Amino acid sequence: MSAPVFSTLGCRLNTYETHAMQDLAQRAGVENAVVVNTCAVTAEAVRKAKQEIRKLRRDHPEAKLIVTGCAAQTEPETFKNMAEVDVVIGNTEKMQAETWQQMTPDLIGQTEPVQVDDIMSVTKTAGHLIDGFGTRSRAYVQVQNGCDHRCTFCIIPYGRGNSRSVPAGVVVDQIKRLRDSGYNEVVLTGVDLTSWGADLPAQPKLGNLVLRILKLVPDLPRLRISSIDSIEVDDALMQAIATEPRLMPHLHLSLQHGDDLILKRMKRRHLRDDAIRFSEDARKLRPEMTFGADIIAGFPTETDAHFENSLRLVEDCHLTWLHVFPYSARIGTPAAKMPAVNGKVIKERAARLREAGAAAVQTHLNAQLDRTHHVLMENPNMGRTEQFTPVQFSKPQVEGSIVTTNITGLDGDQLTA
Repeated sequence: MSAPVFSTLGCRLNTYETHAMQDLAQRAGVENAVVVNTCAVTAEAVRKAKQEIRKLRRDHPEAKLIVTGCAAQTEPETFKNMAEVDVVIGNTEKMQAETWQQMTPDLIGQTEPVQVDDIMSVTKTAGHLIDGFGTRSRAYVQVQNGCDHRCTFCIIPYGRGNSRSVPAGVVVDQIKRLRDSGYNEVVLTGVDLTSWGADLPAQPKLGNLVLRILKLVPDLPRLRISSIDSIEVDDALMQAIATEPRLMPHLHLSLQHGDDLILKRMKRRHLRDDAIRFSEDARKLRPEMTFGADIIAGFPTETDAHFENSLRLVEDCHLTWLHVFPYSARIGTPAAKMPAVNGKVIKERAARLREAGAAAVQTHLNAQLDRTHHVLMENPNMGRTEQFTPVQFSKPQVEGSIVTTNITGLDGDQLTA
């Protein structure tokens, strides 16, 4: 018998949970199994999940194939009806030890083929299961799960449930252990990170957590936060941006669009000017701040004028690292019932956004020439600056170390040193 094979699709949180599942499966004695941790963010993500399942079944014809993750949570019957699949497990169940105890060779044949309960009834997150995951240089720590908002295009709340926070004390203890293990950078992750604390006593804010980590783990060189909703950023987080050099000057913003009417139809909580104001305020506090952003091209009812407002947002918000999503209808969401944009037009608009993003990256790279950066080495030849910009080194460095270096040139979309 062989150890289980895990395949992860989608976000960092899924990767975090795969590491937790690997630990649970190992403790339970699971063998000769394949586990696919799926994503449901777009219809394309579900298609890729099915493709991955079929591939893994061909590669492991004798193994029990288990499907879990957001797509399994939102569409359990879809995967139950695939001939390649033996068991479907929900997002809550996948993080429970008793689930994996049923997946041992002597019990899996007696297991219910679908184990997916109501994710909306879950009130706690399982961030305590592992201390974090990552390379030898950077660790990711889950501090929040789920989302209380209902954007009209998004299926994720139905896969993740309502927002749940990991208590600050648990997070700090995890990060202390990670620092003791040699990690030089920790990234805080979640589904809706800026909602952290709303379900905890006294309702602390994300900025309070950031300041607490930096105070109580004084030897942690670098703290990074992942995707945030800028309209929910609190005063304490702005204080941290202004005063804490160990908080990295790179924020990924969940913007989605640059036109007020489309933002309202998306049921977002900010308007165009809110996003611009936040980026200006953050850069005033921290001039070296760089931004990534999620932007959807071709949302239903999007006109050329609406799209041009999104395109201008790249310059108006000083965006550098774009994640461009061609709109993909998700059955069960309100947006799926709205008048659709022609598929060819969606592709063209997505391409124009990506071109604008590529130009913004080149502008950013050119601005780093002859500057000194502190680079966290991800492998002997490549690391990332404080702003998450990749740097290629001509001579090998110590993996996991922070190297102070002068930027000498460019190589495609990387800096060189």
